[in-house]
Amino acid sequence: MKKLFSTLIFICLTILMANAQTVKTEKILALGSCDMCKTRIEKTIKAIDGVSSAVWDLNTKMVEVKYNSEKTNVSAISAEIAKVGHDTKLYKATDAVYASLPACCKYERMKTDNATNSSGCGSTKPCNHSCGG
Repeated sequence: MKKLFSTLIFICLTILMANAQTVKTEKILALGSCDMCKTRIEKTIKAIDGVSSAVWDLNTKMVEVKYNSEKTNVSAISAEIAKVGHDTKLYKATDAVYASLPACCKYERMKTDNATNSSGCGSTKPCNHSCGG
């Protein structure tokens, strides 16, 4: 019985340690200006497979994200944020998507030197080739 109990404890600890290594918490810059932005940013991130929580702070423009690093990463999360109109350090929303945001959601845009466009081709400016940026 003692051996069985020890084995169960070992299995539980192993599972907990494995889970702790794959669940990460990161803070990601996501520009926005109001509660509508907060809702859009959080909803977008929470829809990503592997994300367990997302909380955006209006004052700091930082979103705290808990996610499974085996299913997603900061780059993929940042790209999804940019696709809905919010610049991040890694990706800049396309001008067309940014322009479609409600007036209350407009914010001071990042300089293009800091981020690539949200199409993912690596260009810092809208491009005219097949990536769609």
